[in-house]
Amino acid sequence: MAIKVLVIDDSALMRSLLTEIINGAPDLEVVGSAPDPIVAREMIKSLKPDVLTLDVEMPKMDGLEFLSRLMKLRPMPVIMISTLTEKGSEVTMRALELGAVDFLPKPRMENVSLLKDYSEEIQEKIRAASGARLKSTVPVRPAPAPAAARPEMPYPPLSARLLNEKIIAIGASTGGTEAIKDVLVMLPAQVPGIVMVQHMPESFTASFAKRLDSLSKVRVIEAQGGERIEPGHAYLAPGHSHLLVRKSGNGYVTELSQSEPVNRHRPAADVLFNSVAALLRNNAVGVILTGMGKDGAQGLLEMHQAGAWTIGQNQESCVVYGMPREAALLGALDEVAPLSEVAERIMSRLRAMDRQGQRG
Repeated sequence: MAIKVLVIDDSALMRSLLTEIINGAPDLEVVGSAPDPIVAREMIKSLKPDVLTLDVEMPKMDGLEFLSRLMKLRPMPVIMISTLTEKGSEVTMRALELGAVDFLPKPRMENVSLLKDYSEEIQEKIRAASGARLKSTVPVRPAPAPAAARPEMPYPPLSARLLNEKIIAIGASTGGTEAIKDVLVMLPAQVPGIVMVQHMPESFTASFAKRLDSLSKVRVIEAQGGERIEPGHAYLAPGHSHLLVRKSGNGYVTELSQSEPVNRHRPAADVLFNSVAALLRNNAVGVILTGMGKDGAQGLLEMHQAGAWTIGQNQESCVVYGMPREAALLGALDEVAPLSEVAERIMSRLRAMDRQGQRG
């Protein structure tokens, strides 16, 4: 049976385009399209769609207000369709907090080849969303307090030696914006340098890094390439480039590459994990979180085989159990844990490494 989709967008042209794209897949069917949330509300009741695509900026009721009400009263998988603007990216980040499963920028219709890639991407995201695990929605979880307003977790201090020689590498996709946030906000300020890949368009990564920075004790920036990887700092891959780690003197720096996409992604978690495996070996921690597809699984296996300690998010806490599942099937994971315990497991492992280093 085909996955039933309801398209909500105030632009008739966009509704028509999305309908054509979605109906182009044999397992997907647009059962209706609505110009605004008021019309959509009645169509949801009568058509019972499996997935919604939802515009952010609309008349009568904006996408955020509609999403907030929907997730309280009738939670269902929602993919946000956003404009490529700073305001659009900030609103989309809030939509993911409210319970949207995923998001996409609005398609650019001037390039046929890009439109083909976009079509395949939205079809894949709809398939993933139809089986996504929705977060608890009543009441909607409030946004976390800024880092300065939260007490430090009572972790024993780590040695300067460990802080400077270790690196934590994180990869995520669908559901990952919230998952990465949930991990970072639980980490103390004194933690080894962190390098991260989250699949998202380039117009969104700066806003995402800024949001993470405001919520966590760790300093978070969008990597520009050439930054020295320092303790207490996290470096997010920009949406236009792969992120790698490069040796520089007695430390490590970030490096960006616009080489071909890997697993159809740039940035790709596999590229990051492979570079960490090659350089840091057992001085690394690898983390793979919720996401569709298999990106990161092979790279995490490389890290694991090189001596790194690795952990994957468990199925029950994933929005989409794809990337961690693939890593588990390859034997790439030392541990599996619910999202709420990932930060503590990381810190426990770092403390064990510290004790071992002091004895050795």
